[in-house]
Amino acid sequence: MELAENLQRHRTNGFSNTEALVVRRGAPFQITVQLKGRPFDPRTDSVRIKVTLGRLYAVMPVTFSGRNPSSRWNAYIDPNNLDFQRLSIFVSSPASASVGRYKFQLYVSSQDGQRSAVVGDFTMLCNPWCSDDAVYIPFEDQREEYVLSDSGLLFMGTPLNLIARPWSFDLYEPGVLEACLDLLKVSPQHIKNKRKDYMNRANPVYISRVVSAMINSEDDRGVLKGNWTDDFKQGVSPSRWTGSGDILRLWAKSGYSPVKYGQCWVFAAVMCTVMRVLGIPCRVITNFNSAHDTNGNLVIEEYYSETGQKLNRSQDSIWNFHVWVECWMRRTDLGQDMDGWQVLDPTPQQRSGGVFCCGPAPVKGIRNQRTDLIYDIPFVYSSVNADVHTIILSGQDHVVGFSKDTEKVGSLICTKAVGYPRMQNITGDYKYLKSTIPKQNMNDNVIISTGSFYLSASTSKGVTVFLTLTKSPVAGEPIVFLVKVMNKQKRPKMMNIHLNAQAKEYNHSPSETFWEKHGAIQLAPMEEHILPAQYEEVVGDDLINLAVVLEDIATRERVLASEEFNISSPELIIQVAEENSMVSNKEFAATVTFTNPFSHPVSGILTVAGAGLIAGTNQASQTITLIPNMAGVKMLQASLSLLDTNITIRGFKMISINSI
Repeated sequence: MELAENLQRHRTNGFSNTEALVVRRGAPFQITVQLKGRPFDPRTDSVRIKVTLGRLYAVMPVTFSGRNPSSRWNAYIDPNNLDFQRLSIFVSSPASASVGRYKFQLYVSSQDGQRSAVVGDFTMLCNPWCSDDAVYIPFEDQREEYVLSDSGLLFMGTPLNLIARPWSFDLYEPGVLEACLDLLKVSPQHIKNKRKDYMNRANPVYISRVVSAMINSEDDRGVLKGNWTDDFKQGVSPSRWTGSGDILRLWAKSGYSPVKYGQCWVFAAVMCTVMRVLGIPCRVITNFNSAHDTNGNLVIEEYYSETGQKLNRSQDSIWNFHVWVECWMRRTDLGQDMDGWQVLDPTPQQRSGGVFCCGPAPVKGIRNQRTDLIYDIPFVYSSVNADVHTIILSGQDHVVGFSKDTEKVGSLICTKAVGYPRMQNITGDYKYLKSTIPKQNMNDNVIISTGSFYLSASTSKGVTVFLTLTKSPVAGEPIVFLVKVMNKQKRPKMMNIHLNAQAKEYNHSPSETFWEKHGAIQLAPMEEHILPAQYEEVVGDDLINLAVVLEDIATRERVLASEEFNISSPELIIQVAEENSMVSNKEFAATVTFTNPFSHPVSGILTVAGAGLIAGTNQASQTITLIPNMAGVKMLQASLSLLDTNITIRGFKMISINSI
């Protein structure tokens, strides 16, 4: 089966640890047939090849001409190597061949009769290098990133304080390819009608919908069980996973029982692994301030008390961030103007066609509000475009303040940049961008990025209030912020002021108030007043909702400014000895350093992982031994889980491995 040469030609040499040949459709692969006895005689002898996928099969005669239609299977003898004792044969599949594990059979006919031999198996993947393939992507650097790269970054936190979390996609780790093929095999579509499923696997739209549903376990024997509570005793906390390989192997080893537990970034990262393994270009996307609009009116209502406490009064919600994937494919079902990146969301939120999956929704369709097209464009459109109505309620639930924000939802949509460990802003792909700093209309909340500062502003007829964080919040340091109040009228004002801080999870409303402060200020006509404030109950990995409510004592008019922000944890520093001279299959040493920023001693468990650098995930001391098993750019990542807290401190380093 000429494994080494074929793996190199098909850019599948990362899968060299699997037993069967792995090839990409639409490109020829080479086999060599050794004939015993006499040489092959083209006048009296013939060779046929049969490939089988389930009950689907193709039989092709081996010819002497390589000029055969690319739309069907064909085979030909290498014209540059006419050794009739040892036949060199190229087998070419159509660019629309179905993805899966094929059986390969050879028939040799002569005047003496016919002989056959089962040569073995091979795995067929999609081919983004083939212009006739529906997943063809025309740029080599993008193919390297979105198909071949086995590591990446997932972005979390808030738009003004991004956390770049390392993730190992583990494409080439033992058992991962097999688990990805098993995922197709145990899907409801395959179990219901194997022949139809095998035929449909020619289409990346079909494959992507099957995978989107199979990553979660709501309707099937899917890979992951979601859990958005604080109780992970029956499994692993989603924040503890460092890569897809452990999850996929555990799922396959358990007989396809769902792995506990996942949240949105885990669902998306595992789906990215499966799609890249199957040959479909894929990248992980983060939508900051992602709307979950339950009634479809493109409005999210957020409620606050008179003293600035955020209330849980609505079925709608805004997640600080939500993570999905995009896959690149042609949309022959929708027309070529919908080709390109397609949103797929494996996190179970609502049913699509009766199943918990989402997409593929063309990004171009989302941008142009083509809600008439399949699949799930209205749902994704609302996630990035809904308006936010902020309502202040009195103790009797009367509305005493109102503001509208058209900028908050989908304020930043991003992914990892091609070839570099940094963020790429793709918000403009999803929506027509307004001015960077919107006009401050009456009663509009405005979120403005000013370097490392946070600024939330709200205005009414009589007063404007600004809530400003003076620097990015860091674990172990107090949160310092300013409240600036401007009297816009030519009469003095007496104002009550209420400050409120609540901790929250990224995907739901805040918990009870943990810090508050109340007071009153006197404002002269047209006066501007600045109040410095700070609090120190800060823990790493926290998200905080901070709000200020001003009340004009004379008019009872109220105005609110609020900001949600995350606390940055310190980073682990990774250093590698002889970093610039690393080659495969040679031993190297790396060290991990942690500087404690807290005012008290801490202890924890250090975990190190690196696909292609070390085997599996290891608990480690500060010094780690690396043995790279293949050339290329690899990620070494480390995480320190502090005991008695929910804090995990992380670090990563990209390492270039040279061939020997």
